[in-house]
Amino acid sequence: MTAYNIHIAGVGGQGIGLLSQTLLRGIDHAGITVIAVDTHGLAQRGGKVISQIRCGDYIHSPLIMKNSADLVLGMEVHEAMRGLGAALKKGGTLVYMDVSWQPLPIRLGMENEITAKEIQSACRTLGATGIQVDTQTMENTRMQNMALLGTVAKHGLIPGVTKENYDGALEDLLAGKMLKKNQAIFDAYAA
Repeated sequence: MTAYNIHIAGVGGQGIGLLSQTLLRGIDHAGITVIAVDTHGLAQRGGKVISQIRCGDYIHSPLIMKNSADLVLGMEVHEAMRGLGAALKKGGTLVYMDVSWQPLPIRLGMENEITAKEIQSACRTLGATGIQVDTQTMENTRMQNMALLGTVAKHGLIPGVTKENYDGALEDLLAGKMLKKNQAIFDAYAA
């Protein structure tokens, strides 16, 4: 498999660590060489968090060069737009949640809030596919990361990785009620 690069962007408290680990293990379950690096634990709640995952043959570093990501996962609209501009390659795919955690410049009225319409326009300019994940009706917003993971599985966005590979990864990482709750949301979005 040729190299495939995944850039995950969000803010502290959104579950990027679990999302990153599930993707990493899911890719490993598929028998594909994978390495990753993230800022897990370095950002305070609400601070910027980035994970980078690279998989395929002849991967020697987890770092993704600027505008070289095949897939960008945006946990909220501002970080999705930032990831689209800094990481996504032409013709790549952006999967993002239409959720805003309102960074400080937005709260202070110094900048305008990013809209889904602006993100879709930026995707068209880049020749990228933009997939918006609707999480507005979710009962437990703390599990939005599973909605994003389910969308990745539904569209088969990581070559060679199946829903069953992600199921195995979730079983590795979670147990009991937490596994059942996360699995239910993942299954709903993967269908």
